[in-house]
Amino acid sequence: MPAAARALQEVGYSSWSSALLARRGVETLDEAKAFLSPAVEQLHPPQSLAGMEAAVARLARARNDNEPVALVGDYDVDGVSGTALLTAVLRACGLQVHPILPHRMRDGYGFQEVHVETAREKGCRLIVTIDCGTTSHHAAEAAIDAGLDVVVTDHHLPERPLPDPVIQINPRQEGCEYPFAELSGAGLALKLAMAVAEDSGRSIDPRALLRIACLGTVADLVPLVGENRCIAALGLDELARTRSPGLRALMEVAGLKFPLNAEDIGFRIGPRLNAPGRLDSADAALELLLCRDPARARELALELDGWNRERQTEERQATQEATELFAELDPLPPILVAWSESWHRGVVGVAAGRLARRFHRPAVLLAVDGDRATGSGRSISGVPLHDTLAPWRESYEKFGGHSQAIGLTVATSRLEEIRTTWIEAAAKYEEQLRVKTYEYELELAAEEITPRLWGRLQRFAPFGQANPRPLVRVPGPLEWTRQPRIFGRGHLSGEAMGPNGGRMRLLGWGWAERVQDLASPFEALGHLERDHYTGGFVLRLVDGRPCRDGGEADSPDPG
Repeated sequence: MPAAARALQEVGYSSWSSALLARRGVETLDEAKAFLSPAVEQLHPPQSLAGMEAAVARLARARNDNEPVALVGDYDVDGVSGTALLTAVLRACGLQVHPILPHRMRDGYGFQEVHVETAREKGCRLIVTIDCGTTSHHAAEAAIDAGLDVVVTDHHLPERPLPDPVIQINPRQEGCEYPFAELSGAGLALKLAMAVAEDSGRSIDPRALLRIACLGTVADLVPLVGENRCIAALGLDELARTRSPGLRALMEVAGLKFPLNAEDIGFRIGPRLNAPGRLDSADAALELLLCRDPARARELALELDGWNRERQTEERQATQEATELFAELDPLPPILVAWSESWHRGVVGVAAGRLARRFHRPAVLLAVDGDRATGSGRSISGVPLHDTLAPWRESYEKFGGHSQAIGLTVATSRLEEIRTTWIEAAAKYEEQLRVKTYEYELELAAEEITPRLWGRLQRFAPFGQANPRPLVRVPGPLEWTRQPRIFGRGHLSGEAMGPNGGRMRLLGWGWAERVQDLASPFEALGHLERDHYTGGFVLRLVDGRPCRDGGEADSPDPG
């Protein structure tokens, strides 16, 4: 047991909660209290971000001189929610604001020279970016040449310094001493909004902003610890009380029930906000978040729902076709790379994520359009995709992203060569890709999984990156109380009983083909999750195996 876990146990925390806290970087009693009870007071002052004072001063000048300001955001949930938040607050502070979102198909990702021209046509003398701009050197130079000032707010990894006149707010930039470097684009928009409101003498309750900031924070898969945990936890609570017609309409169309959790954003709200920007323009998503008319909000929510259904169709096609391509490979290479003229470039990132999970290795999918291919890659734990592919960045037309997710554009004629290079570079990870392993955090007998434990476990929510929903091992022998039910598209549901009479519900998405792995007696590995239908909880299966000779199964090592 880690020393931090022992120390927490000595001051009254249970053995399992002490272990979970220690694995999430919590070492002291004060840190444990802060982790389990997120509060607004835990947010760091925005002024401690490098570049913040200069940005606020430039926006104050724009307000005083009645200068229009262009806000250039990204087209995903993080960029759209951050743009909506900053638009609303700057307008409330008396600034003229023109939000501009890139069109994925026409403009590509992030801040581009075309946006400089759009801003200039609107009479803007200042451009503020949200969730983009760190690598937009050409656009920044074009803005400077046109006489426009630029403030970049972004959390992506810097490649090289931006031109000197650019004011940059990025906790990852060299020389920034901000105590938390993992804020999302929406989180940085929140910081700038709070600083501008304070400078303007406006009293704005940060809780009202957290409900928007939490959308980008959760959907962008930043680590849900530190400030991000506060933003996500408090924002989820505030979403239940929102009076925003747009948010209420979106949650109604998505069929959400309160209380909300991070998965509701990740799988219900986020995809609908993302869908129009993936396939066309993200303007409808931004309009919905800013909408104040209930009738129009309902129209927009239904429109986003329609875009999401179309996105799902495109995504299924890309996933299925790529799966068939990779299934023919023997052995599988350490990184999966494929491209097609029939794939929509707005969905290849999501499809790559599905393939990475299915085949347990990084995957990069590219949509070919003539002599250019644009794509996205997703990785798995322990394989830093960005660092693996970055050494050849000069070979790409565009490249950027995070450790586990990248986006790029390359010449179609170079795809075969680049794939060979990537496979050679990823060969060093072949050993760890060979066997799929699971690290569980808790081992609980069936009778220990009670409503009381479920309630205590919810104090660790919201779950996400760096704060995963704990993986639970329930050792055998477990027996089905009745034949498990197969429903939907090959899903499994049933009740199992432990040797001491404890009962628990099991749910396995896509487990119909693996029901033989749960032949009685068996043991199970899974996540405890809320059952949206009964209001209780269920163990969602991740793995399972029959017990040997009716006793213990071969047990993996605990994490």
